[in-house]
Amino acid sequence: MIQRYSTRREAISASLLTNRLQNAKSYNRIAGYFSSSILEVAGEALEKMEGKTRVICNSGLDIKDVETARLAQSAMRREWCDFKPEELPDSSSRFKKLYGLLSTGKLEVKVIPDGKFGLIHGKAGVITLENGEKTAFLGSANETYSGWKLNYELLWEDNSEEAVSWVQEEFDALWNDPCAVKLSDFIIEDIKRISEREVIGTIEEWKEEPQPASTAIESPVYRRELGLWEHQKYFVDLAFRSHQKSHGARYILADQVGLGKTIQLAMSAQLMALYGDKPVLVIVPKTLLWQWQDELNTLLNIPSAVWNGKEWVDENGFSYPNRGAEDIKKCPRRIGIVSQGLIVSKSPIMEHLMSKEYECVIVDEAHRARRKNLGDKKELQSPEPNNLYEFLLKMSNQTKSMLLATATPIQLYPIELWDLMNILSQKNPSVLGNRFSMWRKREQIPRSLKLITGEDKMEFTPENWDWIRNPFPPSYEDETTFGLLRRKLGLTDDDFVINIDHFELSRPDQSKIGRILDNDFYQRYNPYIRHVVRRERSYLENTINPENGEPYLKKITVELHGESDDDALILSSYLKQAYTFAEEFCNLLGKRNKSSGFLKTLLLKRIGSSIEAGLNTGRKMLNEWNTSMSEWANEEDEQYDAGDIKNLTPEEEDLLIKYVKALETNQATDPKFEKVVELLDNHKWIDKGCIIFSQYFDTARWVAKKLSERFPEVSVGLYAGGEKSGIFIEGSFAKKEKEELKLLVKQRELRILVGTDSASEGLNLQTLGTLINLDLPWNPTRLEQRKGRIQRIGQVNDVVHLFNLRYKDSVEDRVHSLLSERFKSIHEVFGQLPDVLEDVWVDIAQNDIEKAKQRINEVPQKHPFENRYNNSIEKIDWESCSKVLDKKEMRKYFEQGW
Repeated sequence: MIQRYSTRREAISASLLTNRLQNAKSYNRIAGYFSSSILEVAGEALEKMEGKTRVICNSGLDIKDVETARLAQSAMRREWCDFKPEELPDSSSRFKKLYGLLSTGKLEVKVIPDGKFGLIHGKAGVITLENGEKTAFLGSANETYSGWKLNYELLWEDNSEEAVSWVQEEFDALWNDPCAVKLSDFIIEDIKRISEREVIGTIEEWKEEPQPASTAIESPVYRRELGLWEHQKYFVDLAFRSHQKSHGARYILADQVGLGKTIQLAMSAQLMALYGDKPVLVIVPKTLLWQWQDELNTLLNIPSAVWNGKEWVDENGFSYPNRGAEDIKKCPRRIGIVSQGLIVSKSPIMEHLMSKEYECVIVDEAHRARRKNLGDKKELQSPEPNNLYEFLLKMSNQTKSMLLATATPIQLYPIELWDLMNILSQKNPSVLGNRFSMWRKREQIPRSLKLITGEDKMEFTPENWDWIRNPFPPSYEDETTFGLLRRKLGLTDDDFVINIDHFELSRPDQSKIGRILDNDFYQRYNPYIRHVVRRERSYLENTINPENGEPYLKKITVELHGESDDDALILSSYLKQAYTFAEEFCNLLGKRNKSSGFLKTLLLKRIGSSIEAGLNTGRKMLNEWNTSMSEWANEEDEQYDAGDIKNLTPEEEDLLIKYVKALETNQATDPKFEKVVELLDNHKWIDKGCIIFSQYFDTARWVAKKLSERFPEVSVGLYAGGEKSGIFIEGSFAKKEKEELKLLVKQRELRILVGTDSASEGLNLQTLGTLINLDLPWNPTRLEQRKGRIQRIGQVNDVVHLFNLRYKDSVEDRVHSLLSERFKSIHEVFGQLPDVLEDVWVDIAQNDIEKAKQRINEVPQKHPFENRYNNSIEKIDWESCSKVLDKKEMRKYFEQGW
């Protein structure tokens, strides 16, 4: 029998569902869009049912998102969080009801991408009644509360066998479709969390019981992204707990590239700033300034200001006019970000920064703080610090906490790690002890490093008691030994030095310390282990998390292509002749100016990138030598010196003319471009999604334009610094904001992205599966950063592909030949290639092969500390936190200036 319902005539929810679901045996429901459906369907008297409810919902997921269970879980989580269920008014009771149904299994939900059948406008269901009879309904009724109560809806009910079978068949087709996936565990647990949610209204209230989870769980990194991994939460929790103590947090974060160091540091800075009342200073390379500001704002909803060299610029791009050097002390935000370049150049303005006290100072790429006297067993000499090292030694005295970040704390020599520890130890005995500590004495540094590596051992004697007592390990490292001894001697958690001689210890205590020494004390409980946090990708990928039986990190295999000699691209005769002219020109410049590596190698770097960049550079040098040099030095790297060559000699000018003419005469297509087309087309890399890198904008723009012409049906993104980003379609350019490009990549609507090195930092490209390096940056860190854009947390592919392009017989090709045998071993030793290998490129560009070999041979065959820092990880539950700090209050707090 058919029954018809209209909300104009009666309340549909009461007349149909409430009555039919009373003690019903089952309910199969085709619903609408899942985020609202899942919430409101619980209002359909489901708790009055005897049996189970199954709901199939429409979803905005991409069909590719449901190809694997892992991808489906991640995509569903994002869609759920985009709905912002935590902001729904008066939803606590409905959430509790919904969680009860989902957790007990009385309600099962699946979602299906709308790309499979289109939007599910049809709303229908089959109910098996208490007496076993069945009825079906079909109509326009939405699942929302207002849909039943406020909207005009029509519904037809039909209990005929034919109608029931017809609706059931439709339900089964959707429910059993391969694209239909079960609701993720995250959503079910998040429903529980929101049902218990409480808002902490003020910062002062939060300080009474400060918990990292209450600031993190509803931040964008958790709601728009995938949250933090266990190793990231561990460091944030460790740093914040240490900051709450009198000595503060003093750590070197040395995780490998791609493991999310920036977000760990940023969240630590957020918590420390909330807990204290002093400002936070972040010191980073110039290329990372805006990445830091962007990640603070987009991932943590935290405003900050960047000092651009002249004035402060906030997260909205608003500039605060500079009325004098002291304005750097008047940052308009709680967190200020400055460039290392100002410190390296010894800008007088830095003195004003040092006049303030800070809650925390964070230094990214901290390995740039180095001593000048390295190698040749110079460890016993006093360090001759470079400008950054010298500045940080002073700044360490001005801050409660200090965090240094670098993937390579040791570039080549173990003493470099001691130098970073030395920075942390200023005014802080928790790191290396007080000024009388053996760990701080210059003449003892070689021995201390050997003790850590196990090359040297010491018994318990009056002489080596000083190594143990200063600094003495905290209780938490071994409660039954260090904790017990601390209590007997009256040491608090903030005391790090035992101020008695060994003979004043009781015999049982002496015996206890002897047993500690026998248990590898110097390797297990030394200050370096305590203050260096380093996790390697391979460790996280191969170590099982006991909580879920899965690795701590999903393994992403990198397949490297283009490494054989035959893969080097052969230049035509004209191009090869132009390259020879470039080498001769650079050699002439080198003879005139011994100091400027920038000028001596610029032309070779540019032509090594692309013929387009090489030609543009040659023309510019001929026409604009005096003005262009300083501009290029600015663009390349803030630490480069452009030298003092003001004019070209006739011989140099003649070589440049020949060089430009050779490139202009050549009509052949750049072999690099043809190789890119081959990879994208023949090898189907375009289907996997591809990021194409160049260190130069003119190379990147040229390739992006040419690709859009070669593939007219495909949009090609250009991601570059400043306001230069956009999209090419059939050779025509349309300006786009970087955020728009990121979103298009994330939504898989942009499958080719060409970027400069501004895209190698702070850009997450987890939906792209391939990478092409048009050129090889001479700074190895940049090469690692590029790879880190796709080999990173959240990558959707199990295997990513990478191709390095190089011209035959170029500087890059010669470096490759020289380093190819050592690349893998060096990477395994250090986790990435040390920055200092940049000098190898310069040596080879100047044909000093022996010096290049000497530098390579200085790299040790074995890491001096092996993998001793990997165990810094444990389960920390933030996800169930129901107390959250008010987002508006927190943002207002960070909008306060210094």
